[in-house]
Amino acid sequence: MTATPVTRKDVLRRTAVYAAVSICSSVVLSLAMAHMLFGNNPDASVPVGFVTISVVGMGVICSSLLGGGLSYRSAVLLQKLSQVRAELLRLSCTDQLTGLLNRRGYDEAATLALTKAHEAKMPAVALMCDIDHFKAINDQFGHEFGDRVLVEIGQVLRSFAEQHDMLVARHGGEEFAALMIGISTEQAVQHANALRRACAATEVASQGVSAYVTVSIGVASSQVEMNLSQIMRSADQALYIAKHGGRNRVARAEALMDSIAA
Repeated sequence: MTATPVTRKDVLRRTAVYAAVSICSSVVLSLAMAHMLFGNNPDASVPVGFVTISVVGMGVICSSLLGGGLSYRSAVLLQKLSQVRAELLRLSCTDQLTGLLNRRGYDEAATLALTKAHEAKMPAVALMCDIDHFKAINDQFGHEFGDRVLVEIGQVLRSFAEQHDMLVARHGGEEFAALMIGISTEQAVQHANALRRACAATEVASQGVSAYVTVSIGVASSQVEMNLSQIMRSADQALYIAKHGGRNRVARAEALMDSIAA
């Protein structure tokens, strides 16, 4: 749910309303107390002790009402400000086009997940996905259709991530990143191929134009003490292999190491 922003004008207006209510309440209480003390005869004699107790009691009541009201108003404002701050934080970590995490949000969430995985001695595998021939798609069908492609592929990734407990984000441009915890590299490759087929089977349609797009995916497993930047760099190198190997395929970072060793 999107929080409603609290502006300075709102705060001033609400404060003025509460001040007016407080003043009216004080006047009413004062009149009621005067009537209780003197009745309809302002010249009536009243014991000094009774007047003192009454004045003190009225002061306590007014102070309690005023303090309680101000405390309640402050709590409401703090809650709204907290909601606004949380919403701003969410927006700063979210890609506005696809609704997925953006790179900043991904880096924060993935760093935390990777740290926990290392502490628990659990394997972690990173994926880098890139939409094939995306520039040509933009050139042929226009940038609006290109945005539609990003949205559709983002939805496929979101659905796949929910089914396989995968952290996923739009990493930038037409690239998407993902992190999987607790599975082997072989299992991750199987998931990556399933994801690749799901993307290839998705028809993108907009304003009478439709097309099928494919993705290339690089897979890299986390080694001991490997930080997020290093594992993502390895996944990006694996993506490079997939792109230059013909696209619409999955490549492992180990393949690059094997080719270097050979």
